[in-house]
Amino acid sequence: MFRRLLSSVALSLLLVAGAAQAGDGPSRSQRNKLVPTQEAYVAAVRWNDFDTAEGFIDPEYLKLQPITDLQRERYRQVQVSSYRERSNSVADDGSIERRVEVSVINRNTQAERTVVVKERWRWDAEGKRWWQAAGLPDLWQGQ
Repeated sequence: MFRRLLSSVALSLLLVAGAAQAGDGPSRSQRNKLVPTQEAYVAAVRWNDFDTAEGFIDPEYLKLQPITDLQRERYRQVQVSSYRERSNSVADDGSIERRVEVSVINRNTQAERTVVVKERWRWDAEGKRWWQAAGLPDLWQGQ
């Protein structure tokens, strides 16, 4: 598992570094903050600490789509069993887009399923930090 995480982090750094050299991606200072921010967010989601994960969500997104009590209760009904980054790219606006595979177990039925989640990481120049600008992962996707 550690080897997989290390290779994922290395791939992310190479992708972001390549984009930055081309002038399309984040600066070195921004890149230095991206990986630890993503790792902390992943740890929160992976350990089902969605209250902490909410702290990584873009405040602008939360203004438009606040997390409801019903949504919070739904997150309490599941246990994340795996979280794997599948792809990573730099968007035209400089944000980082990631496609992630999340496996989740329903605590009531013990049924496990896997969903693909798209994340978008936006740099906040004023706050000098990264925000996850696509909201908490939709672990239900149409259910």
